[in-house]
Amino acid sequence: MQRFFTLSALTLLIGAVVCTGGKSASAADEYDYDLVHSSVSFKARHLDISWIHGRFNDVAGKFSLDRENPSKSTFSLTIKTDSVDTANAARDEHLRQPDYFDTKQFPTIEFKSTKTKAIDGGYEVAGDFTMHGTTKKITIVLTGGKEHDFKGTKRVAFSTELPLKRSDYGFDPKAIGPIGDEALIIIDCEGVRK
Repeated sequence: MQRFFTLSALTLLIGAVVCTGGKSASAADEYDYDLVHSSVSFKARHLDISWIHGRFNDVAGKFSLDRENPSKSTFSLTIKTDSVDTANAARDEHLRQPDYFDTKQFPTIEFKSTKTKAIDGGYEVAGDFTMHGTTKKITIVLTGGKEHDFKGTKRVAFSTELPLKRSDYGFDPKAIGPIGDEALIIIDCEGVRK
C-alpha cells in the first residue's frame, strides 16, 4: 500500500479535506477546496538527470472533519487530467495523449477516503486512489488541520506528498520514454466554509 508523505507543497491527488471547529461529535463542518489557495503539483525525472515540474489547474474537493470523532471525517479530491500544465504547450498536449494521461478516456484522477484517524500533527487517511482507470487502496498522511477564521471565513489546510509509479496505474511501461516511471504528487489543500 502506497503512502502520501508529508510536504508543505496535494494538495493528494491527492487532498480535499473538510474540518470541524470543535463542535459536537455528530456535527462535522463541511469545507470546499479553495482553488485560489491550493495546489496539486508533480515532478518526474527527465532522462534520469533532471526534474520536470508541472501542476493540475482544475481541481475540486469536499472535506468533512469531525475533530471529536475523526473516524467520521471524510476527504475527497477530483483532478481534471486535461488541466495538466508544465509551462510548455507542446509537452502538455503530448501528456494528454493515450501514451500518457489519455485524458479523453480517463478525464479525472480521484481520491475518496474510506477511513480516517487522528495522529500527531494531522490525520492518517486510507482511501481509494484512481488514476488512468486503475484504483488502488492507499494510506496518506495529511499534516496540518488547524482552523483559521479570516474575515468571517473559516479555513483549514493540509499538505501531503504521494510518490507513485505510473506503471502501477495502467500506464504502458514501454511508452514511458524519457520521462521516468516514478513521479511525486505534491498536494497543498486549503478548505473554506462560511
